[in-house]
Amino acid sequence: MVRSHCLTLCATLAYVSVALAAGPYPLRVSPDHRHVVDQSGAPFLIHGDTPWSLISGLTKEEAEQYLENRHQKGFNSIIVNLIEHKFRGPVNRYGDGPFTTPGDFSTPNEKYFEHADWVIRKAGEKRMQVFLAPIYLGYLGTDEGWIAEALANGPEKCRAWGQYVGKRYRDYDSLVWLIGGDRNPVKAREDVDAVVRGIKEFDNRHLFTAHCHPENSAVDQYKDDGWLDLNDTYTYGIVHKKLLADYNRTPAMPYFLIETSYEGEHNASPVQIRRQAYWALLCGATGQFLGNRPIWLFDPGWERALDSTGSQDMARLRALFLSRPWYALVPDDKHQVVIDGLGEFNGLDYLAAARSADGGLVMAYMPSGRMFIVDMTKVAGKAAKAWWFNPRTGHSTAAGQFPTTGKRQFIPPGEGDWVLVLDDASRNLGAPGQS
Repeated sequence: MVRSHCLTLCATLAYVSVALAAGPYPLRVSPDHRHVVDQSGAPFLIHGDTPWSLISGLTKEEAEQYLENRHQKGFNSIIVNLIEHKFRGPVNRYGDGPFTTPGDFSTPNEKYFEHADWVIRKAGEKRMQVFLAPIYLGYLGTDEGWIAEALANGPEKCRAWGQYVGKRYRDYDSLVWLIGGDRNPVKAREDVDAVVRGIKEFDNRHLFTAHCHPENSAVDQYKDDGWLDLNDTYTYGIVHKKLLADYNRTPAMPYFLIETSYEGEHNASPVQIRRQAYWALLCGATGQFLGNRPIWLFDPGWERALDSTGSQDMARLRALFLSRPWYALVPDDKHQVVIDGLGEFNGLDYLAAARSADGGLVMAYMPSGRMFIVDMTKVAGKAAKAWWFNPRTGHSTAAGQFPTTGKRQFIPPGEGDWVLVLDDASRNLGAPGQS
């Protein structure tokens, strides 16, 4: 028996050692197909930013500045175009274009890709994975992407292009392939499929997802293609409504909020940026991405935007969810936990709530302060410890301990958006948002 315990302990320590040495990447899909997990099998919260033009738009020194800032704020994922068509491209800051013959996918320029290698490698050193778009198609009706060139090159050259990037980046751990880009494949489907086939001839280590036209999730366009690992939500409509629709798809597939309103665009307010992120995580997403202008295309002034309200609010969101078993939360979309005071489902004040399957945790986010009612029998244990978390400051306030019987009204301690956290009191958890 003693020997058995020793063997078990040694095996466990060896496993942990290997997992730590390997690092978290590349990610994998969880057994229940609800989340992604790292190399040790631990649930991984995708906490992302969207510097689309990072490779072409910045020098190494500037890229280092950007990546270090994001690393310090806890971002672990970034969306980047490998080749940029319009915004800060196609030539990079060193005067190198991606192709020696412009637009010809069969003529990759080694100097350009040496710089791309450096950026992707540097992100990995800072424990950030790159959602890498090998051929951004571009928004419908614009010249922002490479769709015209994809059609002109045709499937054979597109497949060779996929082979080139697949072989080049297969050994980079911190990578997820992002197919498409602001557009459904439509007439370029054969060419897009050829790129994916080419990549997969050399790279079966990394996950694949896709970025489609707004109001199209990845599964809407690619579910039958055999390579899609992660779904995502892209909407400028009622965000939580689209999120829940993606969560409730069958069969289940991990999904994340890839894009909605960007900070600095369309008069998006701080609460708008916060609520879409909180909605995502309480509607079952495995993560979400912040968007910011000027950062996404590195317009003048991007350095000042590094410490924007949105980036600070996202750091607070991350701290909150990592302080609790976020991966155990199941959306309360049938309203069995929060039973009144939900707001308008088709509106912007909708209260999103989620509960862990064992009842040990309930979280509810409301965009505006108001009274709502919780069925306390849905919380595990004899008593629930209540907390108010302020998304604007990151501060938590103890709100009392209550029996897990009957129904109880809750009113946040002030105006603005709030998160209610209910814990099984017997678990003696610390304040939400504190590691």
